[in-house]
Amino acid sequence: MSATVQYEPAGVRAASDGLLGDTTKRDYSRKLQLFNRFAEPELRAIIADLDLRPGQRVLDAGCGTGEALEWLTQKIEPDGQAIGFDLATAHVLAATCNRLSPRALVLQADLLRPPLRPQSFELIWSVNTINHLRDPVRAVAALKALARPGGRVVVGQSSLLPEMYFAWDARLERVTNEAVRQYYRDRYGLTEHDLTSVRALVGWFRAAQLRSVMVRTVMIERISPLPPATEAYLLEAVFRDTWGERLRPYLCATDFAELLCLCNPDHPQFALRRADFHYLQSFTVVIGAA
Repeated sequence: MSATVQYEPAGVRAASDGLLGDTTKRDYSRKLQLFNRFAEPELRAIIADLDLRPGQRVLDAGCGTGEALEWLTQKIEPDGQAIGFDLATAHVLAATCNRLSPRALVLQADLLRPPLRPQSFELIWSVNTINHLRDPVRAVAALKALARPGGRVVVGQSSLLPEMYFAWDARLERVTNEAVRQYYRDRYGLTEHDLTSVRALVGWFRAAQLRSVMVRTVMIERISPLPPATEAYLLEAVFRDTWGERLRPYLCATDFAELLCLCNPDHPQFALRRADFHYLQSFTVVIGAA
């Protein structure tokens, strides 16, 4: 069983520096698990290309429920060390239950105030985390400080390019995505700039003075019939949790009714079982040397 800290150590605060109100009590566990299972082939391929070696030390900053931490650990066994940390208590507990390797250690910590020794890791991995912070350059600099000289910082972000959900209806897809943006603007008081600044990943790395910056984008592409992990992710994390009833005020009655049909597994037009279903989502990684 993995060694784990299951309490809030010094430096973990109830209030956070997050755009979306993330605190120790926020819980994205189910959505994180669904995404990791859905994107596992692509994420594992990216990790394989990082050329990790046994004996190295790696960090997963914002490790969520621990799936990627385990994939990283497999590359550095038998005598390497992998550490993951996350702000949310629920995520730390979920990672603990994820049957991690004995070489993996899970901590509860704030990315901007990590309780770790500087210059300790050959590689630092952080996926879909920096975009939650109000000062992403400071966050990248904090990760850089934990890397050994010449070590690498790898930040991954999904959906820098708009997803394609409905290959047969670009208009409905467009108004649905705009409705989601408006919902987040209203709920969190965010401007369009707040929501799109994540596109500046490369700029963040250069502002934090990382060297030899490289970028790679892969497409996560699925068509019907869908693998079970893809159907579960799209149905639960997108169709129900991201769309659903929350979008009713932001769509006209006709568009909302059509969206409900496409999202309903019992409807003949359920999107995920249509023969013409074709889904595209981008995943971008930026790599820099400390």
